[in-house]
Amino acid sequence: MAVLCFVLDLRSLSPSLLADLKQLLLQLANLYAVSPSLSQSNALCDRIGLCYVFNNRISSSVELKVAYRPSGNLSLRDFHHAVNNLPTDAFSPEFKESGALRCCDAKLSIVFSDQVLYSWGDKDIVRKVIVLSSCLPENVDSALKNTLLDAADKCVSIEFVLFEQKSSHLCNMQEHINSFIGCISDLDNCSFQTYLPDVKVLHGLVKRWLQDLKDDMEEPIQARFIFKSNLFGSLNQITCSLSASVNQIIDGFSPCQTCRCHGIPLSSTVKNKIKEPLCPITSHDLEKFDVIENSVKVGENTVLFMPSFQSSVKLQRMSSPIDFKIIERTPLGSLNEGVIIGASYVVTPSACHEIETTSDEIYQTELNSQLFRGLCSALHSLDQGLLCSSYCNVETMRKAMFHCYYILQPSENGPMLLRRLAGSEEVLPVPDVNRFIDSSVPKEIEISIQTFLLKIQSRDYNPVVHERGFHPKLNSLVKESLQFGSLPTELSDKKFEVNSTRPDSAEVPPKSNLAIDIVVLEEENAMFDLTAGEDKTAASIAEEWEQLVVSEIPNRFSPSCVSKPKLDHSVPSPPDNNRQLDEKTSRILERLEVPTQLKSKVVSPVSTSSSISDVCMSKKKPLIPFQSSQASDQVTTSSQLMKPNFQRLKRKYK
Repeated sequence: MAVLCFVLDLRSLSPSLLADLKQLLLQLANLYAVSPSLSQSNALCDRIGLCYVFNNRISSSVELKVAYRPSGNLSLRDFHHAVNNLPTDAFSPEFKESGALRCCDAKLSIVFSDQVLYSWGDKDIVRKVIVLSSCLPENVDSALKNTLLDAADKCVSIEFVLFEQKSSHLCNMQEHINSFIGCISDLDNCSFQTYLPDVKVLHGLVKRWLQDLKDDMEEPIQARFIFKSNLFGSLNQITCSLSASVNQIIDGFSPCQTCRCHGIPLSSTVKNKIKEPLCPITSHDLEKFDVIENSVKVGENTVLFMPSFQSSVKLQRMSSPIDFKIIERTPLGSLNEGVIIGASYVVTPSACHEIETTSDEIYQTELNSQLFRGLCSALHSLDQGLLCSSYCNVETMRKAMFHCYYILQPSENGPMLLRRLAGSEEVLPVPDVNRFIDSSVPKEIEISIQTFLLKIQSRDYNPVVHERGFHPKLNSLVKESLQFGSLPTELSDKKFEVNSTRPDSAEVPPKSNLAIDIVVLEEENAMFDLTAGEDKTAASIAEEWEQLVVSEIPNRFSPSCVSKPKLDHSVPSPPDNNRQLDEKTSRILERLEVPTQLKSKVVSPVSTSSSISDVCMSKKKPLIPFQSSQASDQVTTSSQLMKPNFQRLKRKYK
């Protein structure tokens, strides 16, 4: 990352070239504004400075002014204001007798000072000065030489950019270029580039300078391509550098609310009125006047304050069908695979549903299918595709504020393929490849590589035979996890309301005020499965007793066993002895057997509440349940459970 200082020599820049350079600077700031920031404060540091040199007509002197001084976080609004207000009438070229353009001092000594460049950013930050002009100084005098040397001592790089003009008076420009290059050739911190003022050239400059500004730019990824056998001699690998070809940008701008004190967006919970607004910096409560409602987020770190919400539209989710407008035909050979981004989509003709479909709809569907096949066949024969435009990002299925470009590629006899293409703002410059393209390959290396390639198996690509190994890896993890064993079932205390009627399978609806703490024992529940074919009434009674006695064994040390209100629960009459007891009833009776030490005692239980209290206290002396004063004289308690008798309920026939 670096701080860039642009110095424009307005004396030599024509109005048309100056207009193009203004757009270049604005595009650079816009792309930098939507770039993600890796700093902890999530703020985008201001790293662009702007100066210009002009002739002061009043004082008849050459002056340098600072149009924009970077400080703190990026202010996109102020930078746009500075660029748009550059003087447009400062073009005043001076010519020699030979007709060549005369260029005077660019006042670089003022730029390399503590008041301008060295006051921007920290001391250890990288600085770069870019001089944009259409002329060069005739010679590098001692003052300019000392300025450049001093910049080299402070690790400041300087790039001289010359825009060549196709004019008759510039016939001897090459001589001046060679002379200037010779003067700065011994300075490692200086570079010189000449460009034609073309739109494509300016676009490439924007992307190159953007890489200097962004803090997430790293060195290219180093990679090795390893072969199964030696490629040449004892070498079986090629080392390469990997660089991204596309930097995808956002699809639009989103409205937001900001605090008036710092201009920082508020959280989404405040926007949705879930919480009261707080300042993100001080965490102080914000009144209605302290919140700026009309704000727009540009990227993640840049905010613009707007007069209204009309300038921003929330990105909405798109619904089918999506419209793609055909722009032009494109030869597939000219398509750069490096600009393809996102997922690819298989395109097939729509099919109609046979249910509730009229004959006319069936005819239209068949005609649509024939048109699709005809278009696919024609494009394939021409080896061309269709360039399309849409306002929908198919990958996110949301509406975009900007154009999304797609290429529709045909096949011979099958479906077509829809692929997303990067826009001009998203394409990154290609690394310099001239250094190895111009070099020739020795004949022996060529022969060795051709022989080696013939040894590699060649076959049509089939994705089915190229598995990534997902299933074997996951199966191995699961197999290893099974060796750990199963986790014990966690026992949790639950509270149920006891009801005299038959409880539901999921919960017991409350009828009385009695609340019993229960430990659910899944093992005992599994032992008491109902037998098919039993009488429904007997099963109902058995299930009710199972809920009260067998399944709902309270915790021995549960505080709920200390005090329980009276339970109004009737006891069923003895069952018919001739009927054989089912397995579940036998289990219940075994649980209700009187303890051996209490068999000698004879007690007449009165209520079910006393029986439940005895279940709570198997070792400790049973406590008397809590009862009202009116009922305390009438109800007796017992420490012994009652042995219940079951009988079929008789139905009353009316």
